Amino acid sequence: MSSILGVVLAGGLARRMGGGDKPLRLLGGRPLLDHALERLAPQVTRVAINANGDPARFAQYGLPVIPDGLPDHPGPLAGILAALDWAAAEGFADIASVPGDSPFIPRDLVARLAAARTAAGVPLACARSGGWAHPPVGLWPVSLRSALREALLGGERKIDRWTAQHGIAEAEWPTDPIDPFFNANTPEELAEAEILLRASSPDAISNPQRLGTGSSSA
Repeated sequence: MSSILGVVLAGGLARRMGGGDKPLRLLGGRPLLDHALERLAPQVTRVAINANGDPARFAQYGLPVIPDGLPDHPGPLAGILAALDWAAAEGFADIASVPGDSPFIPRDLVARLAAARTAAGVPLACARSGGWAHPPVGLWPVSLRSALREALLGGERKIDRWTAQHGIAEAEWPTDPIDPFFNANTPEELAEAEILLRASSPDAISNPQRLGTGSSSA
């Protein structure tokens, strides 16, 4: 694979969690962000955090903090665009994005996304599980950043609608014993994540059985 920048998307407003930095909420005594970084970092060339506001609150990680380049928190596409622009300046060919509230992402995520994209002959790839696609968990080429900027400035906010216009492959994972793309959006889901973390063995949630590279749509 070419050089890939891993990006943890942490720029949301966390309204359903009551506000604040959702990725800094604790799971198993550690921030959700720690879990995501621990799984993503070995799969990519370098890691950065997409977050708005004072970057000092993430200083303990020693990672670049990339703010959205567009105002008013227009959603995950804005974070992806900011990361693509930063990656382009640093010489990366792609970014791999994951939400900061997804603590169980697979350790083979990036390799399988790249394989699905190559097999389908399309520029984009995202994860899928339990009958649902997860567009924020994706592989994005730097070459599409101008098209994404144009779409955002034109008012586009639907991530799946924009990806479908360019062609996206899906790599699918099973949800047994745990959905690897479970995300903690609310206090109740964070409590559920605590139960899942205690109940699941590290091997079970880290290396789910491969189901194939999925399909593509244009």
